[in-house]
Amino acid sequence: MSLQELLASPILLYQLFITACLFVLFGILCLNLVDVKRLLNGVPSVFPFVSILVPARNEARSIEACVRSLCTQSYPNFEVIVLNDHSTDETGEILLRLQSEFARLRVLSGKDLPQGWVGKCWACFQLSEHAQGELLLFTDADTIHSPDALRRAVRSMEETHADMLSLVPYQTLGSFWENVIVPLVHFLIMCLLPMRMIWQSKLEAFSFANGQFILFRRAMYERIGGHEAVKSNIVEDVWFVKATKRAGGKVMVFNGVDAVQCRMYHGLHEAFSGFSKNLFAGLGYNAIAMIAICGIMFLWFVMPIFFVLFAVLFGAISLELFWLPLVQMFLAVLMRSLIAIKFRLNMAYSFLHILSIVMFIAIALNSMRWIYFGGGAAWKGRRYNFSKLT
Repeated sequence: MSLQELLASPILLYQLFITACLFVLFGILCLNLVDVKRLLNGVPSVFPFVSILVPARNEARSIEACVRSLCTQSYPNFEVIVLNDHSTDETGEILLRLQSEFARLRVLSGKDLPQGWVGKCWACFQLSEHAQGELLLFTDADTIHSPDALRRAVRSMEETHADMLSLVPYQTLGSFWENVIVPLVHFLIMCLLPMRMIWQSKLEAFSFANGQFILFRRAMYERIGGHEAVKSNIVEDVWFVKATKRAGGKVMVFNGVDAVQCRMYHGLHEAFSGFSKNLFAGLGYNAIAMIAICGIMFLWFVMPIFFVLFAVLFGAISLELFWLPLVQMFLAVLMRSLIAIKFRLNMAYSFLHILSIVMFIAIALNSMRWIYFGGGAAWKGRRYNFSKLT
């Protein structure tokens, strides 16, 4: 087949386009592998008072380890405030016991959730009202912090002159499905978003933060309206980045795998439900964008295996039916493997990337179903629907 005939082949043109797209993703990933650095070591020149703020609702299985790690930070000037948000398990009893052990710890009882508020945002708003720090660290109750985590975060904020600092923790993954689903977060942000643009560009399209760890300068937090300004936003962390940029502030994101660890979910049900809660909301409830992303993900990462299987089964080993799809599959596994090395994930699951994408599409469809037909997103006994679609 001549070059002219090859270029006239629609299937070949399609395969070349898909391959080119994946090489672009690979290029973005390579930049991010360099740009997303570990938290700085060393000691800050000053030690501003830090309020560590933890919302907790039914966190009995993780709250003690979290609070102990926070109360034993090597940083000399901080307080820890935990809000018990109407927990129905042993969270309250555990917190009361810990409060008698650690002088730095204060435990608050949450007020009833007002209409129009997401539970976490309401809890964080109450925490901020009691905080006295110049810096505010919002962190989740399922995190565990190394003794130097706060010191390094403050040092990194000082060095970079950031107004808001977030990080990507080490994700503790227990079950098979956690290993399949959770690393998709790393894949999406590292392959689709040039991370340096978060701190170099004022464009709000380049926004990412992880709500598991957000350190604010109090002045910036108050300038953008704090959690009251984002009270109905399920994905409040990304909104905070956009608001900080609009206010002229600087946002930094670090690799925090050696400073903070977190187990987001336990098992398939929690992982599926947790991401269903966030995914459609993170796109602003834009159904066209959600369907488009699902379609793109299917073409990029699922279709290649169908082409390869077809070529093998029917003996059609050709550039467009076998070799280019094989390159596409190789690129996907390579990207997942590099991300696994960067964030200390299990590399074996890189070879199940296709299954991860299938689960992503299923979660996306379920996320839309919840909003259109299920009465809203459900999490920890509460249901939210701020989409104005139903």
